[in-house]
Amino acid sequence: MDKLDIVTDESGNEVVLLPEIIFSNKQNINWNDVEDYLGKYVGELIEIAETRDIIYIGNKFPDEYGGSSYTRKTKGARAKAKANAAQGIREMVEIATDKVYRENHKEKHSEDAHNGWFYYVTRFAIPLYNNEKKTGEYNVYSACLVVNHAANGKMYLYDVVGIKKKRVTHSRLSSSQVVQNRF
Repeated sequence: MDKLDIVTDESGNEVVLLPEIIFSNKQNINWNDVEDYLGKYVGELIEIAETRDIIYIGNKFPDEYGGSSYTRKTKGARAKAKANAAQGIREMVEIATDKVYRENHKEKHSEDAHNGWFYYVTRFAIPLYNNEKKTGEYNVYSACLVVNHAANGKMYLYDVVGIKKKRVTHSRLSSSQVVQNRF
């Protein structure tokens, strides 16, 4: 699988550029299709550049990504953004920053998150289209990667939540705003 481009925005944040919109229906995302798509990443391990943490993509990840309570509540453009972010999962983990730890307090996660939870900030950009043709501009989103620290000592990607479109006057990224390509 090819690596996606990672660029730096004008604020110095790394952003994963998604190549296209593959899940286009904002009103009725077929989450089973998204889960099937994510299945190709199961078994991979990815190192977060900032912390050197190794994150595993386990076989529970696709189901949680497509069926979590966050996903079920997510509608419209945010649902479309989450569905399409599936394309950049590896790179989104790689560029994750701002690690925060929380203890596990739910019995149902006593094994999977025996050693607690980690949360990281990541960013991705979705291309904008005009009459089904890419415009060269992107909507930029931030998100929170949820990682569980299992009893076996490994860290597993659990879900992507807190997806927010960048809320500033320059909420779009264009090729002229790209500061540098990382690869």
